[in-house]
Amino acid sequence: MKLYLEVIIQTFLAFFTILFIARLLGRQQISQLTFHEYINGITFGSIAGTLATDLDNRTMQHFIGLILFGILTGLVSITVLKSRSFRKVIEGEPILVVQNGKILENNLKRARYNIDEFNVLLRQNNCLSPEDIDYGILESNGQLSVFKKNDKKTVTLGDLNITSKIETIPTEIVIGGQIIYENLRKRKLTGKDLINRLKAYGVKRIEEVMYVTIDQDGKMYVDKYDDKLHTNIDFSENNKDV
Repeated sequence: MKLYLEVIIQTFLAFFTILFIARLLGRQQISQLTFHEYINGITFGSIAGTLATDLDNRTMQHFIGLILFGILTGLVSITVLKSRSFRKVIEGEPILVVQNGKILENNLKRARYNIDEFNVLLRQNNCLSPEDIDYGILESNGQLSVFKKNDKKTVTLGDLNITSKIETIPTEIVIGGQIIYENLRKRKLTGKDLINRLKAYGVKRIEEVMYVTIDQDGKMYVDKYDDKLHTNIDFSENNKDV
């Protein structure tokens, strides 16, 4: 029983320590992992796992190691922000991999990317061929930034001199069958108003609804638990035209 209690206490300690360190390091550490953050992330997990399950009375040693790695990560991140030369050493630099529709093979090889991995990055940028691109830059976080040729760019409303109204984020008023009364009041609606409006969508009880939003024009989006969808789409490999 004592062993289980030690594991429980150490697991809580490891969990909340990592949570606290991640919160201090900021959101960028989570959204864009650099090389040193990736390495430290693996080390964090290893030390935390050992801390959670260690039964040899070395909890404080692992805890100090976890804190030290957090401090080192924070110091490196601060130095990276202040020193461009240090940032180039730690994080690397963007690499030009496409120019005038031509793949720069040597630069792609220097980034340790093969052509299949490169094609995945192209498709993620809605490009089917390097020929569509003027410049393709492989960023230090592994993402590909593309600058398409003029004849391949998507036409915008600004190109057509058309002015559109500013869109706002719809307000959530029902989540998981529960009414968010605070948001409902912001839209100057009552629970009775909501129920009456939901009747137009075939909703009899609020428990039938999974998600409801309303925009600035009063237009509602309603998603019920039972959508009654019927589909014959088959995504299996065997469903191909011959």
